[in-house]
Amino acid sequence: MKDIQSQLDHRRINIKKVGVKTISYPITVLDKARKSQRTVATVNMYVNLPHHFKGTHMSRFVEILNRFHGRIDLESFHQILEEMKARLDAEAAHLEMSFDYFLLHDHRQEGLKAACYPCRMHGSLHTSDELEFEFATPIALPYKERLASGLPRSPGRWGTATVAVRFRRFVWIEDLITLVQEAVGQEQKLFDDVQGFSVESLTRSVGRRLSEQSAIKWFSVNVENLAEGYSTFAAMQSGNPVVCV
Repeated sequence: MKDIQSQLDHRRINIKKVGVKTISYPITVLDKARKSQRTVATVNMYVNLPHHFKGTHMSRFVEILNRFHGRIDLESFHQILEEMKARLDAEAAHLEMSFDYFLLHDHRQEGLKAACYPCRMHGSLHTSDELEFEFATPIALPYKERLASGLPRSPGRWGTATVAVRFRRFVWIEDLITLVQEAVGQEQKLFDDVQGFSVESLTRSVGRRLSEQSAIKWFSVNVENLAEGYSTFAAMQSGNPVVCV
C-alpha cells in the first residue's frame, strides 16, 4: 500500500500545526522526597509540517511518547522534541503536558495531608529548544483570619498564584512550590488583617524570590484574589513591573 502521507506535495503550502491532542497518558515525574511520582498527564503533540509533505502518520506521535513514559524531566522532554522533529521530518516540534503533582504537607492540626498542584510543561524545538514549566498553588487566608471567620478547620481559600519559569538548569518542583509558599507566608506575617494582604504585594514578593534564583532565567507570576462576584489579579514578568486589574 502506498504511503500517501509522505508523498511530495507540489502546492507549496506549509501547515503550521499537525498532530494529536488530549491524550490521557500515565507518566512518571521526578519527586525530590520519593525519587519519582506516578501521575496521569493530558498530552498535546504537534509539528510544523513542511510544504512538500502531504501529511504524517499520527501513530508516530504516540510511538515516540511510549518510549519515554517511564520518566519525564527536562532531559527527556528535550529528547522527545528532538525525536518528533527528526522522525517526522518537521521544521519544528511542540509538546505540551498537563498533570497534577502531589506534595505532602504537615498541618499542625490535621497532620500530613497531600495537596494537589496543577502543572503544565510546554516545549518547542526549532533551531533551539525552549521549555516552560507552569504550576498553580492555592493561597489561604492567614491563620488568624480563618479563626476570626468562625471556621478554624476551613481551608480559607483566598486565591491562587500561577507561576511559569524557564530554566538555566534543573530545579525540583517541590522547591519551586516551597519558594512560592514561603513568599506568601512572609507576606501574611506583615499584615494584621486580610485588607492589607493584596495581589500587588504578593506578586512582588513571589517575583522577588524567583529573581534571586540563579537556575531560573525567566519567570512570570499571576496572583488572583477570588472575591464575591468578581476577582482581582496582579501579573508580572521578569524585568517588567507589576500590572494590576
